Order: sequence, then C-alpha cells, then structure tokens
Amino acid sequence: MGHFWTFLTYVHSLAGPTVMLLYPLYASVRAIESPSKLDDEQWLAYWILYSFLTLMEMVAAPILQWIPIWYQAKVLFIAWLVLPQFRGASFIYEKFVREQLRKYCGEVGKDHPHKNKFTDFLQPKKVSFE
Repeated sequence: MGHFWTFLTYVHSLAGPTVMLLYPLYASVRAIESPSKLDDEQWLAYWILYSFLTLMEMVAAPILQWIPIWYQAKVLFIAWLVLPQFRGASFIYEKFVREQLRKYCGEVGKDHPHKNKFTDFLQPKKVSFE
C-alpha cells in the first residue's frame, strides 16, 4: 500500500502543472495557428484568469495555507477553465470580466471622445520606422 500512496503523491504533484500550464501552453499555440478566433478568445481569457488567480493567491497565501483542500479545489477550478467541453474561461470572461471592463473602462478597443488612461496604456502604439 505504501508504493500506491507514493505513486498518488507523484501523480498529484504532476497534475497541477499539467492542467495549469502544459496543456494550456499547447492549446494556446494550436489556437494561434488555427484560423478560428473562438479558440483564441478561450485561451486569452484563460491566461487573464490564471494570472489574476495567481496574483490573488500570492496576496492571500497566509489565509489559503489554512485551507487544507485549497490546492485540490484550485486544480479542479483550473480544469473547468481549461477543458474544451466546458469552456469555463470564456464563460467567466463573458459573464464577469467583460461586464466589469465595460462598467469601469467603457468599450475596450472602441474610440471614445473621452479616452481612458488605463486602456490607452494597454493598447500598443503604432511605430513608424521611416
């Protein structure tokens, strides 16, 4: 029985990086190379949400260390975001993130008479090499 638990420990330690990084990296490269914009949106939304979750996890680390199933819950949540059957990242982005961006920053990517400094900072500037 000891070998079985050792095996489960190794599988557990590999599951997180595989679900959170390896598969999303692979799928992001495939999305960039595909002609569809739908998969691009899924993976951009995933990386936005994953970055936000990682930042919040760093801030809340002293509290999260007291929650024994935090890592497992995080891996399950990330799996829901990642798996193409669920398209969780696109769902969360559409329902929550986009609404907050519209509420506080206006239409991102649209020209407004009153520019938003935050979105101006994020938008790349056109550079001429003439």
